[in-house]
Amino acid sequence: MTETITAEPEPRCALCPRLVTYREENAGFEPDWFNGAVPSFGPDNAQLLVVGLAPGRTGANKTGRPFTGDYAGDLLYSTLETFGFTTGKYGACPDDGLTLNNVMITNAVRCAPPENKPTSSEINTCRSFLTERIKSLPHLRAIITLGKIAHDSTIRSFGLKLSAHAFGHEATYELKHPSSDSSIKLIGSYHCSRYNTNTGRLTEEMFHDVFRSAGAHLDALNA
Repeated sequence: MTETITAEPEPRCALCPRLVTYREENAGFEPDWFNGAVPSFGPDNAQLLVVGLAPGRTGANKTGRPFTGDYAGDLLYSTLETFGFTTGKYGACPDDGLTLNNVMITNAVRCAPPENKPTSSEINTCRSFLTERIKSLPHLRAIITLGKIAHDSTIRSFGLKLSAHAFGHEATYELKHPSSDSSIKLIGSYHCSRYNTNTGRLTEEMFHDVFRSAGAHLDALNA
């Protein structure tokens, strides 16, 4: 019997034993947290997909919504608001009433990993969900990858070679939509983590430049 591959894993996905153990440990300490495979957030007709690394233990793993409840989310959602991709105000909780406009947020790995470091095996296992997520967005025209792991897993989900699509901040590639003849503009960005911003590797201006580029690309297509 052929296993059906979907764009979203079950909340209690059991594919990665180490992540399951970590999830169960977290649930033992914090039973009221989400503690599961975090689903994508945003409309199915989105033209832009933002791909992060994985849920943070006290962020999305707690709230059940990508980038919600930690510093990375503060920067990401404020940036999305700046460029018109949100309606309502981000309140760092899943019931804040925030909605996304023309953008979806997902992660390369859907369950929180210990120390925010998924293994290669876990990244490879979870890629099937990322691949199907991309295929399932018929209007997708741009992807922003946050960090090298998200970038590399996205490139591999298209069946492409990393050597020809190296990660870099504002590195840009033209990809073919896996389900149509449309093209997709992929833009790499340093991850919006507190570490990257505290060390100056990523500034708000640099982050805005990435989303400005994606927004301009979509505006040109929609003109």
